[in-house]
Amino acid sequence: MPERTVFQSMSQRHVVSLGPTATVHEAACVMTHAGCGSVLIIDNASHMQGILTERDLMTRVLAKALDPARTQVTDVMTRGPRCVPPEMKVTDAILIMIERGFRHLPIVNDSGKILGVFSVRDALPREVNTAVSMAEFHEQVNDALG
Repeated sequence: MPERTVFQSMSQRHVVSLGPTATVHEAACVMTHAGCGSVLIIDNASHMQGILTERDLMTRVLAKALDPARTQVTDVMTRGPRCVPPEMKVTDAILIMIERGFRHLPIVNDSGKILGVFSVRDALPREVNTAVSMAEFHEQVNDALG
């Protein structure tokens, strides 16, 4: 069975996004309605400004007792998120996520079009296990060389 790409494994085929003037409360409502753990922040020119994730809500809003109705997404989002091409293999994407501590990777094609977001939830257990094994191998090699 050939390994899937991140685009093939995406559970949602539409881009969940908001503009940069949206509030954190609006973002949480959109994420809840869409059943997803992130929302892309996109300006009027269709340029991605950042991504707001569940983790951002927890660590940058709730933990700091910010008012979600008064806090703009641009104040707490992750700017310049790591993006991946649609043809990237799931194992490679999971390896990036493990090594960098990400749970969401925006998928962008060669022409810069945003196709969606790959979530760790989109990976099959087999692919996650393969990526974990690769990460452990990389760590062992780094330890041996360091």
